[in-house]
Amino acid sequence: MRLGGRIAAAIEVLDDTAKRRRPVADALKDWGLAHRFAGSGDRAAIGNIVYDVLRRRRSLGWRMGDDSPRALVFAALMEAQGLDAAAILEALEGDRHAPGMPNEATLQRFSAADLAAAPAAVQADLPDWLAAEFAASLGDDWIAEAVALAARPPLDLRVNTLLATRDATEADLAPFSAAPTAIAPNGLRIPPIEGAGRHPNVQVESGFQKGLFEVQDEGSQIAAHLVGALPGEDILDFCAGAGGKTLALAAAMKGEGRLHAFDADKQRLAPIYERLKRAEAGNVDVHGPRDDLAALGLMDRVVVDAPCTGAGTWRRRPDAKWRLSASAVEKRIAEQDAVLDAAARFVKPGGTLAYITCSLLARENSDRVASFLSRHKDFIAADATALWTTALPGAEPAYRATAAGAGQALTLTPRLTGTDGFFFASLVRT
Repeated sequence: MRLGGRIAAAIEVLDDTAKRRRPVADALKDWGLAHRFAGSGDRAAIGNIVYDVLRRRRSLGWRMGDDSPRALVFAALMEAQGLDAAAILEALEGDRHAPGMPNEATLQRFSAADLAAAPAAVQADLPDWLAAEFAASLGDDWIAEAVALAARPPLDLRVNTLLATRDATEADLAPFSAAPTAIAPNGLRIPPIEGAGRHPNVQVESGFQKGLFEVQDEGSQIAAHLVGALPGEDILDFCAGAGGKTLALAAAMKGEGRLHAFDADKQRLAPIYERLKRAEAGNVDVHGPRDDLAALGLMDRVVVDAPCTGAGTWRRRPDAKWRLSASAVEKRIAEQDAVLDAAARFVKPGGTLAYITCSLLARENSDRVASFLSRHKDFIAADATALWTTALPGAEPAYRATAAGAGQALTLTPRLTGTDGFFFASLVRT
């Protein structure tokens, strides 16, 4: 496909997501199925354009003076892919599939617009109501934090230390420019894609098929590392889902002790079985919603990777920030309180309850910890900054620390940590 066809396809997908309010990944998949002539490179390039638009929809529309899908697609090509209007016009010449270029006045407005003069929510590329949430959650730097959340993400991998070393895996993935992550001790990072490029499909690599590494954001790796899992312990991963953190915990335990992976949703839990088999994580027992967890007894550590809005993952799922509603946040908050209360009963005296979200919203994070501590007087919050120093010796304190009762909780952000947004708090049962 030529550039004009790719532009037309991106506009079509954006129209579809706007009208049907559904995940963009579904719209892109359906477009590909309906247009089988498009190769994998074309589909990747179209996806890049669509995601670039969704990451910066408000600021691109403000600069263009037009927030239609057509205007936004041309703006994204100029902003995110570095094409100027003359280069685009030349590429579209003679292409019968190409939509018409925006007029000269619109293009000049885009080039001359000073985003610093835009309303704060526009600078942050957030809906107005979410801008208020970010300001309340992240303080004076909230716009800069939101801007970082609108950048293209890297592709992060976690080396499975049960089967491989980071050095050997890095060498195997050298063709993809994989390099050690800055903080996570077992991570590798493939840089963000540029222009119309695409990340490699690492899941077809022999190392992935053999269980030598998994795809996992560095922030998620850090959160799992801060749990402090040790060989020989009894640990319950209470919201295991597909098992990303479960696998990281199993590797930290070196196959010793028992790790119980539970999720109340069988569908979310389904992928964990194949992943555990591939990783050779033999000390993990999987439990579904019909299992009696009371028979497990008390645990050294319980991990709650809580259901949340996913506001820390919007680099990868930018459409979610435009679909999120205030009522959905309220629903998640209720679920978080319920899951914390349910998980707390499995923590033995002296044991820890790790509360993790992939959100940047204080109402899902520090507020939930404060609410939990008010209901459970037999728990206190640990100092997570001290846990960082112990678990990650030599790592820069690349986080935002917030009060959690008498302790400290940590928030990881794309701007400070270079990862997806994550929240971590450690609660100790006295």
